[in-house]
Amino acid sequence: MAFDRFLIAPMQSGLQTNLRPWLIQDDAFSQLNNAYLFRGRVRKRFGGRLMGSGWPSAAQEPNYSRFRIALSGGAGVGTTDGSGNATGTVPGAMGAIGQMFSIGTELYTVNALGTPVVMLDTGATTTKTFDTSTGVYTFAGAPINTQIYFYPAKPVMGLTNYEVGPINDQPSYGFDTQFAYVFAGGFWNRSGSGTTPIWHGDNTNFFWATNWEGVTDNVVILFVTNFQAAVPTAVPATDDPMWYFNGTTWTAFSPAFNVAGATVSTVFTCRIIVAFKNRLLLLNTIEQSADGSTNTSYVNRCRYSHNGSPLAASAYLEKNQVGYTGGGFLDATTEEAIVSAEFIKDRLIVYFERSTWEMAYTGNEILPFVWQKINTELGSESTFSTVPFDKQILTIGNTGVHACNGANVERIDNQIPDQVFDIVDKAEGVARVAGIRDYFVEMVYWTFPSDNQLSSEVYPTRVLVYNYRTGTWAFNDDCITAFGYFEQQIGTTWASTTTTWEESSFAWNSGTTEAQFRQVIAGNQEGFVFIVDADHGRNAAAMQLTDLVYTSGSSSTATIIDHSLAVGDYIMIEFAQGITSVNNNIYQVVSIIDTNTVAIDTGVLVGTYTGGGFVTRVSNIQIQSKQWNPYDKKGQNVYLARIDFAVQKTSSGAITVDYYPSSSSVSMVNDGKATNAIMGTGVLETFPYNPIYYPLEQYQDKLWHPIYFQSDGDCIQLNMSFSDAQIRNTAIAFSDFELEGMVLHTQSTSARLQ
Repeated sequence: MAFDRFLIAPMQSGLQTNLRPWLIQDDAFSQLNNAYLFRGRVRKRFGGRLMGSGWPSAAQEPNYSRFRIALSGGAGVGTTDGSGNATGTVPGAMGAIGQMFSIGTELYTVNALGTPVVMLDTGATTTKTFDTSTGVYTFAGAPINTQIYFYPAKPVMGLTNYEVGPINDQPSYGFDTQFAYVFAGGFWNRSGSGTTPIWHGDNTNFFWATNWEGVTDNVVILFVTNFQAAVPTAVPATDDPMWYFNGTTWTAFSPAFNVAGATVSTVFTCRIIVAFKNRLLLLNTIEQSADGSTNTSYVNRCRYSHNGSPLAASAYLEKNQVGYTGGGFLDATTEEAIVSAEFIKDRLIVYFERSTWEMAYTGNEILPFVWQKINTELGSESTFSTVPFDKQILTIGNTGVHACNGANVERIDNQIPDQVFDIVDKAEGVARVAGIRDYFVEMVYWTFPSDNQLSSEVYPTRVLVYNYRTGTWAFNDDCITAFGYFEQQIGTTWASTTTTWEESSFAWNSGTTEAQFRQVIAGNQEGFVFIVDADHGRNAAAMQLTDLVYTSGSSSTATIIDHSLAVGDYIMIEFAQGITSVNNNIYQVVSIIDTNTVAIDTGVLVGTYTGGGFVTRVSNIQIQSKQWNPYDKKGQNVYLARIDFAVQKTSSGAITVDYYPSSSSVSMVNDGKATNAIMGTGVLETFPYNPIYYPLEQYQDKLWHPIYFQSDGDCIQLNMSFSDAQIRNTAIAFSDFELEGMVLHTQSTSARLQ
C-alpha cells in the first residue's frame, strides 16, 4: 500500500498558542514543557549541577552549593572543643524548620520548633539542640575541634559578580533575606560578620547590585540595595540602607543631599543603582527627613552624584548646598514608578510601570541628564526581568514580553500572547520575575509564579524559555528565585564528578565542563545555588528533605520547605540517613498537605529518618504536536500509518508517544491497552536496537525509529512524555532526549462526516 510521506524537519516554530492546534505550523507545538527548540531540533530542558560538585563525598555536594555561615566568636564559639562541645547564638533573626548545622560530615536538621528542640542527627552527637526563638545552639559529643556551619535556609534574593580579579575569574556574590555570601574555595560562605551587614527584608526584597571603579584603579566598589524601607510614616528599625563593599569591608550607604547644621537629609535607599557617565545614579528613591523620623518615596526620581567618587561627602549635595560639586535630581513628568533600567550601548533606558523612557546624557555639567519618553504605553512590571542585548533590551511588562531598541518598544511574544497574563499578582508575583541570558545555548530564561499553583505558594514554579535566535518559546517546571553568572568553575574530569554516563550529554571539550567558563547559576527558595547546564540530563539535588515519616499504606509524608510541587510531580531522594532504602528512588507526589509537606508513594518504610537527605525534582517532558492533516484543503480525513522519528542516540533513553484522533483528548495508547486493541506500546526507544538485527546502529549518532499508529480521523495529534514506569527509571528519566525530525506516513481517507 502506497503512502504519502511528509518530512517535518528542521523544526523552527516552537510553542505556538495564538492559534488553534490544527491551524499552527506543521513543525509547531501546542505544548512544549520541559523541552525546547534548539537549532532545528527539540531538546530536553536544561539540567542543574551543584556548584560544589567534584568534592570527594557526593553527600556533601548539596551543602557546598548552599548559603552557609561559618560560626565564629561574639555570641558564642564557632568550633567545637576537644570534647566536641560548643554553644553559641546564630546571627540574625533566625529559628525556623528546615534550617541546618554541619560539623564535619555530621548534619543536624531542624525539623520542629522548640525552646530548645532536639535536631535530627546523621551521626552520634549526644547533645544537639537549637532554640528556634533565641537562636541558641548547643552541641556535646560532636566531632572535636571542628568548624560549625549554619545554614539559614532562606530564599536566594540576588546573585551578582564582583568585578575584581582576573578576566573570567570574578567571584560570585549572593544574598538571602538577611546576609551576603561569597562563593570561594568551592563553597558559599557569609561575607561580613556580626551585624555588618544584616538586612531586614522579606522574600519580596530582591537585591539590585552594580559595580563602580573606586578612587584608585585597583579598588572596585560593589553597591547593593534591597529597597526595604517603610513609607511615609516613622522610620522603623527594620529599614535597610544601601550598602557598598570594597573587597574587605561592608559599609552602609545613605548619601546626604541636604545639610543644615547638624541635621542631614539623605537618600536612604532606592530601587535601582546604576553607574553612568562617571556618576552613580539612584532611581526610585526613598529619602529620609533631616530629623531622621520620616521616609518619603519619590517613585519617578533619579538622584545623581557629581562627576567623581559617589563616596565623597559632597557627591549628592544639591545646588543650594555649601560644597556643591555637581550632584542633583531629576523627576520624570509621570506619576508612574520606575521599575527597571538597562543599557543599550551607551544609552540608559529606564522602564516605568506603563511607559519607557531614556535618561539621556546632555554633556552639560549644570544639567547632565534629561528625561526623554520612548513609548507611552509599554513599560515593565518586573525589576529583574530586564535582559540586555547589544541592539535591544527585553523585559516583561503588563501586556507582554517587550523589546526596546532605543527608538521603539514592541511585543515579541505574539506566538504565546496569553502567557504573560498567567503571571500571578498575588504575593507580589510580578516582583518575583527574574530573567537572564544564556549565551551558550542562545536562550533567555524568565522565572515566574504561575496562576495554577497553590494559593499559599508565593515562589515561582515555572520558567519561560525564549530562543532569541529563532524567536521560539517553551516552558520548564522549576522553582528559581534569582539568576546570576558564575566564572570560577573548576575544570571537570571523570574523577572529579559524580555525574553518570546517562546524565552527561556533553562532549569532554564542551564549554560547560571547562574551567572559568561563564555559567548561568540559579538560586532557589531554600538557599541552594546550582549551575544551569543545558548539557546535563538531570536536575540538581537542590531541596532539603527536612523530615520523612511513613504514614500508612504506601504513603509517607515528606517535609520539604516551600516545595513548590504539584500533585503528579516526581522527585528523587538522595543521601537520606536512617531510612536508606529510599535513596536514589523516584517517587510521585500523590497529595499536597501544605506548602511545606507532601505525601509521596514510598511504600512501607522501615526505620527512622535522621537527616542528611536531599530532594531532586524529576522533570517530565510534555511535547504536544500540531493536529496534523495534510489533506485539510481537500476536505478529507487522514489515516496515519506510522511516523519515523529521527532521534539522537542515547545509551538507555526512551519516551512514550501517545496520540489523539479527531481533536479529541482520548488517549489511544491507554485505551488500547485497556481493550487489548493496541498494536504496540507507543514506546520510542532512543538507544540502538539489538545489534544482531541492526548492527550499524551501535555506531550511529542519529537513529531512525518508527512508531506505528494505524489511526484515522479528521486530524491526528501526538503527545510525547515519560510514562510512570519510564520516569521512575533513573536511566531513562535522566537520559538526554533530542528529536531531530519526523517522517509521517499517511493516506487520505473519506470526506468529512462520511
